[in-house]
Amino acid sequence: MTDRPPEASAGSPRPDTPVRDAATVMLVRDRPAEQGGGIEVFMLKRNLNSDFVGGAYVFPGGAVDEADRHADLESVCQGRSDDQASVLLGVDRGGLAYWVAAIRECFEEAGVLLANAVDGAGDGRDGGVISFKDPDVAKRFNAHRKQVDSGEVRLLEVCEQEGLRLAVDQIHYFSHWITPVGPSRRYDTRFFVTAAPPEQVPLHDDRETIANTWIGPQEALDRHAQGEFEIIFPTIKNLEAIARFDRSADLLAAAAAIEEVPTILPRIKADGEGVRILLPGDPGYDEAVPPPPGSVRV
Repeated sequence: MTDRPPEASAGSPRPDTPVRDAATVMLVRDRPAEQGGGIEVFMLKRNLNSDFVGGAYVFPGGAVDEADRHADLESVCQGRSDDQASVLLGVDRGGLAYWVAAIRECFEEAGVLLANAVDGAGDGRDGGVISFKDPDVAKRFNAHRKQVDSGEVRLLEVCEQEGLRLAVDQIHYFSHWITPVGPSRRYDTRFFVTAAPPEQVPLHDDRETIANTWIGPQEALDRHAQGEFEIIFPTIKNLEAIARFDRSADLLAAAAAIEEVPTILPRIKADGEGVRILLPGDPGYDEAVPPPPGSVRV
């Protein structure tokens, strides 16, 4: 079970909407020097008709499915056991499923498969992260993506068929956010960060997501402040965190060195101008009374 802060004491949010486990991955790369340099992160625009944050830009990710929790995960995961993953996340067991969910969602939503070839097996691969440079390989994996997205096959089955191992050791745990009481959907989300594979081109699925972009984190924040780029609160805070770095290698090294990631449970407080999001330590956090379930979008 995921460790969660208590929500049933006086002055704290009351339990309401069930909280679903989720995983999200930030794909990062360096912008060419001739284009100004700096880090870029890949983002997707949610379908405008989506029940959850429709129209907002997000990182690839989603709920942890039961198929992500199977006992045979370690056989197709490279460099991290379930015990090691669980210690990092602060859970008793099942931590590896969050990495698998992040990889699966990234494959389904963005067409990027964070996996390495086993002993260099397969077309167009050298033992490192899989390449889609060969059009035939890209076409084959696009078919795999559609099958995984539809639930016809499990991602683990694709790995076994193609001679791949999921690159969980290159995907670093970065932050942990739990949706406050108030929204109609709530998630206990683990955010990860990793380098974008150099020979895969991210896309959007034209279903859950309708556009995609590579963008500098500070540019995303600036455009959001100008009302041009819709992002929600946890996305803002993660963009602020990665905007401190000039190079993706420095960001990834810092993320790999993190030993403990705090759980952040914001609270929502109504005031005369609407609602404010409060973080632990903010004035009024302990006294904040949650709005009715389903009444707020954050």
